[in-house]
Amino acid sequence: MEVAQFLQFLYSGMTVGSAYALAALGFTIIYNTSGVINFAQGEFIMLGGMLAAVMSAAGVPLPLAIILAVIATGIVGLLMEKTVIEPAQNAQVITLLIITIGASLVLRGVVQIWLGKDTHSLPAFSGDAPIDFLGASLLPQSLWVLGVTVVIVLVLGWFFGRTLMGKAMLATSHNKLAAQLVGINTRKVLLLSFGLSALLGAAGGILVAPITYTSYDAGIMLGLKGFVAAVLGGLGGGAGAIAGGLILGIAEAMTAGYISSAYKDAVPFVLILLILFFLPQGLFGAKNSERV
Repeated sequence: MEVAQFLQFLYSGMTVGSAYALAALGFTIIYNTSGVINFAQGEFIMLGGMLAAVMSAAGVPLPLAIILAVIATGIVGLLMEKTVIEPAQNAQVITLLIITIGASLVLRGVVQIWLGKDTHSLPAFSGDAPIDFLGASLLPQSLWVLGVTVVIVLVLGWFFGRTLMGKAMLATSHNKLAAQLVGINTRKVLLLSFGLSALLGAAGGILVAPITYTSYDAGIMLGLKGFVAAVLGGLGGGAGAIAGGLILGIAEAMTAGYISSAYKDAVPFVLILLILFFLPQGLFGAKNSERV
């Protein structure tokens, strides 16, 4: 029973941690290409889940609703960069941080007015019947979360390692000036990074919506926890973001299971304080890790 209970908490932590990892990847991609922490990342997560849930409830077939929600969220990310970030790209970093916080509030307000304050649910992709695995129950949706996260990581690895645009993003993340000198359009790279981070956020929001439900303010905590996961991983690369998300999710689940669920949301903030005090570079610091 002890082992089964531990595995139950582990499955739960890995499921939620995968969503945190996708959010952390979004933070990492934008940080590496611009040096800016995009605090609107949480709203991309919320927007993806909300749009998919609302369209599905309106009768749109679930696969089409998911595709449309991801595309729409990606377009929002591109528009945000063109209308908000690009005009202020020469501003100080703190100014850009405030701008992203402002954009986050605007997106949340628009969704609140447009789609309301109600909580929305998204149907599970392949049913709700739990699967017994090594004595613990695992929801089919959890397998979707874990599986899609693995696929996304593999696709990103191929994109950054095999495509010209991916290599341009890598070059920009390593040295923006050198990338400009060899002819890379760093403005285009920054635009793409916002679009890509929005797509990742939307994917995370859609994957967990059947488990946790979604609402206009769901992105606040998911965004903050994604940021903690990114910092935990060192903000240096994809491996760190994935590891940070999984560690955070498992730590939350174990705290809720063995101590109290009342302390679950305190775990990320305790972790980030410990990291900032004792290991500012993160567990997989940028200097020692391969960037995304």
